[in-house]
Amino acid sequence: MSVKLTGSCYCRNLEYVVELDSTDDARTSLCHCHNCKKAFGGNYGLTAKVPKDSFKYTKGKPKEHAADNGSGTLLHREFCDNCGSFILEYGEEAKEHSRYICVGSLDDPEALPPKGEFFTKNRLSWMPPVPNTFQKQEIKD
Repeated sequence: MSVKLTGSCYCRNLEYVVELDSTDDARTSLCHCHNCKKAFGGNYGLTAKVPKDSFKYTKGKPKEHAADNGSGTLLHREFCDNCGSFILEYGEEAKEHSRYICVGSLDDPEALPPKGEFFTKNRLSWMPPVPNTFQKQEIKD
């Protein structure tokens, strides 16, 4: 059974659709690295990794920012140039096959609950682990 998810930026100048065979085709995770905290403006980043071909903008054209993520990898982030909402990101290695959608930009973020957490060594001391998810100190843990 296929799943169709929709999302947008805050002002709705950007809208998108994600079409998956199943929600199992997405991997939602929290990332506690310094770069995600800065990009999301919170104590973690929350993205859903989906196949590149499953994601399509249906309204508007995003602005892109690309920069070294601090470890030598070029990271691309797409956002609305009107309201500033962050829609997705991808690194050079994932560029041809994956997109990491900001879960908060989905119209129904409940559809893709987290499966795990990365960089838990950087989790803020007052934040508990998300129950029943994998926990990785680093990406390649």
